[in-house]
Amino acid sequence: MSPIDRLIIEFDTALRSVVGGANAQRSTPGSEHNSKSVLDAQERKHAAGLMRVNHVGEVCAQALYQSQKLVARNPQIQEMLSHSGQEEMDHLAWCETRLQELGSHTSYLNPFWYAGSFAIGLAAGLAGDKWSLGFVAETEKQVENHLESHLEKLPQEDHRSRAIVEQMRVDEIEHGQAALQAGGAVLPEPIQKMMQIMSKVMTSTAYKI
Repeated sequence: MSPIDRLIIEFDTALRSVVGGANAQRSTPGSEHNSKSVLDAQERKHAAGLMRVNHVGEVCAQALYQSQKLVARNPQIQEMLSHSGQEEMDHLAWCETRLQELGSHTSYLNPFWYAGSFAIGLAAGLAGDKWSLGFVAETEKQVENHLESHLEKLPQEDHRSRAIVEQMRVDEIEHGQAALQAGGAVLPEPIQKMMQIMSKVMTSTAYKI
């Protein structure tokens, strides 16, 4: 593809991440379960809040993978980031679909989440491939922890949301391991702590807005 073709594709990915309409290459997990599972109003609202948080996480993931891929030095690392990014696009589409089924919406702050994550990913990428990959690995580890907590918090009867979150968790573990195997460095503890603080701000905000 020409540079213009790649630019158009990346712009389309960014647009779909922010405003919706993401396309998944894999079928949505939990499709065998009834989308109208018996949830009361409070359970539906709570499930939607958690799935909105997960959707925001995938918006951020798209921004991170796009920016880091842009400045990656190694073509193999670019390919790895591209593959992981496509699976994250599946997650984005799954969460968006589930939010629609729950009668809710994606975060109104998605443009802000995307822009901030793109800048962070660009900075990580410019620091060098080993730090960029280390950032991916640490991000995926923290996302895995969030998803595990959501499996505990989601209503037991919400089988579709739970199936989506479980498959996302499996994929995130694989992405983190791939980043480490590709040469990712373990980030200094202060950076890990800072990422955790930023994540808490994002999740608490996205749950409501």
